[in-house]
Parts: sequence; structure tokens; C-alpha cells
Amino acid sequence: MIGDAAQGHWDGVYSHKPEAERSWSESVPAASLELIAAAGVQPDDAIVDVGGGASRLVDALLERKFTDLTVLDLSSSALEQAAARLGAQAAGVDWLAADIRQWRPERQYRLWHDRALFHFLTEEQQRSAYRETLRHAMLSGGFAIIATFAQDGPERCSGLPVCRYAPPTLAEAVGPDFSLIESRRVEHHTPWGSIQPFLYGLFQRV
Repeated sequence: MIGDAAQGHWDGVYSHKPEAERSWSESVPAASLELIAAAGVQPDDAIVDVGGGASRLVDALLERKFTDLTVLDLSSSALEQAAARLGAQAAGVDWLAADIRQWRPERQYRLWHDRALFHFLTEEQQRSAYRETLRHAMLSGGFAIIATFAQDGPERCSGLPVCRYAPPTLAEAVGPDFSLIESRRVEHHTPWGSIQPFLYGLFQRV
């Protein structure tokens, strides 16, 4: 699924499913926050949350006084929901509606965060485009947190196929420009109580 079809799919998901019916929803993005702290990212460092959708990571970072935040998603509907939830605080966030495979950032970031976007890229051409964007976006020595379904995780999400990873295969897929510093398995509890195994990887640009 590419282009307008993909955007229409995700706009539909965010428009028709409330937060409590989205399997990926989490009230506190604990694993992401722990890895951000482990990377030593400071409140004035530039952070981009790709595929951020209506995630509450931006809320948590604002609460921790982070000041240079960008949230990117294919779905403008998702971004509008997140901005509406934040109210006046939304003015302090850069909201970008774009396809990660085509986006070319005009600046660089200290931290790239991706929870559950990369595993939707099921073709090598898509992953290659993602890596190219990642290289353009990252400062030398910067960090990337990339979370996907683990090897025993779901085979599909929101009606779409996904790729599942172990630490070596995720490192290979992200490419040689980034070194895997830490990986951890996280069992995500969906809003209705089922468990989805995730793999979180913390990478540093070589």
C-alpha cells in the first residue's frame, strides 16, 4: 500500500477508531522514555517521532520539558487528534504530515523515534527509502529508537501485513550506518488486555 491509498487507510483508522480500540495505544510510553534516557538525550536536543500518529510520547516529552519536538505521520487526522489533545501546548510542536519514504528533512535531529512504523515496510525498496531518509535526518553520533513486532508478534496490524524481527535481523534491516547498542523485548498490553511482543532497538549513527 503506497501513496494516497496508504494515507486514506490511516486517516480512516484514526477517524473511525477511538483510542481505546487501537491495538497500539499506550497511556505511558515507558519503554521509549527509558531508552531516550539511556541515550542521554537532553531536553534541548532535537527529536523527531516518525509515525507518531496520536501517540502520547509527545505529551510525556513536553511534561519533561523537552523543547524541540517534531511529530511526523502519514495521517493528518492522527496529527490533528494529537494536537487537539495537547491544546495550547501543541504550538510548541512541529507537526508534519508526510510519507517517510519520500520526506527529505530540512534539518537534522539528535534522536529519531519510531514505534511500529518500520515493521509496515514489507518490501526492500520501502526499507531502502526509509534508510535514506534516516541518514539524511540524523546528526553524527545521534540515536535512533526503532520498535517493531518481535518474531513471535502478530503477523498483521490494522489489516496490513508486517515484518517481524529479532535483534540481528533488525540491525541488518536498519543498515550499516547505525550500530545496535541495546535491544529489549517489551510485551505491549493492548487496551483490551491481549499481549503483543515488541522488539525495541536503540541504535547510534556510526
